[in-house]
Amino acid sequence: MAALLRRTLGAPVTFRLCCLKKSSVSRLQRSLAIHNQRALYHGTTTDQRRPTSCPYQALPLQTGLMLRRNISTSRRSCSDILQFKLSDIGEGIAEVTLKEWYVKEGDIVAQFESICEVQSDKASVTITSRYDGVIRKLHYEVDDIAKVGTPLIDIEVEDTDKMDEDIEDSSSSSSDSDEEVAPVAATATSGGASVGLTPVQERVRVLATPAVKRLAMEHDIKLIDVVGTGKDRRVLKEDMLKHIEMLASGQTPAKPAKAAPTKPITTPPVPQPAAPPSPALPPVRRPAPVYISEDRKEPIKGIQMAMVKTMKKANEIPHFGYCDEIEVSRLVELKPTLQKAAADRGVKFSFMPVFIKAASTALFSFPILNAYVDEKCESMTYKAVHNIGFAMDTPHGLLVPNIKNCESLSIFEIAQDLSRLMELGKVGKLGQDDLSGGTFTLSNIGTVGGTYAKPVLMPPQVAIGAIGRIQAVPRFGEDDELYKAHVLNVSWSADHRVIDGATMARFSNLWKSYLETPATMILDLK
Repeated sequence: MAALLRRTLGAPVTFRLCCLKKSSVSRLQRSLAIHNQRALYHGTTTDQRRPTSCPYQALPLQTGLMLRRNISTSRRSCSDILQFKLSDIGEGIAEVTLKEWYVKEGDIVAQFESICEVQSDKASVTITSRYDGVIRKLHYEVDDIAKVGTPLIDIEVEDTDKMDEDIEDSSSSSSDSDEEVAPVAATATSGGASVGLTPVQERVRVLATPAVKRLAMEHDIKLIDVVGTGKDRRVLKEDMLKHIEMLASGQTPAKPAKAAPTKPITTPPVPQPAAPPSPALPPVRRPAPVYISEDRKEPIKGIQMAMVKTMKKANEIPHFGYCDEIEVSRLVELKPTLQKAAADRGVKFSFMPVFIKAASTALFSFPILNAYVDEKCESMTYKAVHNIGFAMDTPHGLLVPNIKNCESLSIFEIAQDLSRLMELGKVGKLGQDDLSGGTFTLSNIGTVGGTYAKPVLMPPQVAIGAIGRIQAVPRFGEDDELYKAHVLNVSWSADHRVIDGATMARFSNLWKSYLETPATMILDLK
């Protein structure tokens, strides 16, 4: 470029530069400085051979400072408007409902800052920005349907060359984070006293772009040793360059603050008083009456559309049902003890974690019920983990999150995860991972007062159960004595293409034995 300018102008050259990389400006600066010094040495003036089309006054360049003063870096000239498109969020989702905007036109946003929240037919997802810039246009209104691959916003960004260097396509790097092993001294508390633990090797997550990772690899630098000034301690390119300069000059770079491990050690919460026993009948919630003055037509979308798709698939599968009655008097006797123990650990106790753990334990004897069937029913996949789902009635509709790896969790750990999922469901914050991957399902209709049901399968699963409420009923003993018994009803449905009635009945009998005599479950716990 500099050679072409010398041939064209033939005299000391100064002009305004726009939208050039810093490296390009530096090379051009050096070339122009050499050329101008030569021209001045030979007595050539700036007015000679200056093209009449040049709109700017050319000034003699004797120092690099003068050139820098003539460089124009107008924000408007270097900016570009990009369309931020809705990317594929997985699980075959083709469209989402826009629930809420966190920004408006004219707002300044930073990379990884939340832009909006969308609701798919399976979960709520928060969309974050890929760029730093200014919001110029919102393409959708709240409650609009957005298609995957269509623009969500127009965003004005600066320095597109730098952006191209720092932001790479996902095909070149599957993650913008890195994990490095670092010794982290963990500390736990017990009864208010601190207990020091031996330092252990924890995986600490360090956020960085692929360009920064390349710099770190080229200079043999560990990302964990660099102080990140970005959001969530993200290591920016400027942080890495500063670190490299300090090492080159012999200085000792500052050490980053120790980040929390990926899975921090949690301390037991403050003990809470035991919750009072729940009544035999759940309180009846009476919704406020709604009076409709005229007919209204609304589109089916979001969670309702998810139910449409799931039920269409489920109704193509031949179901069969199996029902039974279970006396849980011994389990009810344990409830006060279990409630107090759970309350001491900060968790509200219910029977649902016991039902889930009993089902997981019984599935070891009947792995065919913890399996997937392909759409053409040509093969079955026996699942290695027990991800047991439970139906949840939320303000946003019916959701079925699942508790992962129940086979390796204690009843208390299941109760913790159950409580977490229920809290997220109430506020509509269940994630995609919480709602996908289920292998077996239990629905507790007893929470709304039901006894029997006819549950519908969740394809590709092959079995589902519905548990009714516990009722106190009169029963006769072996000697015809009358006594008070606590009874619940269970209704099972299974895919009759691959599951026969005898298998379902045997599984139900084993699950029933664990609940009627809880001590026997201890023998089979793994």
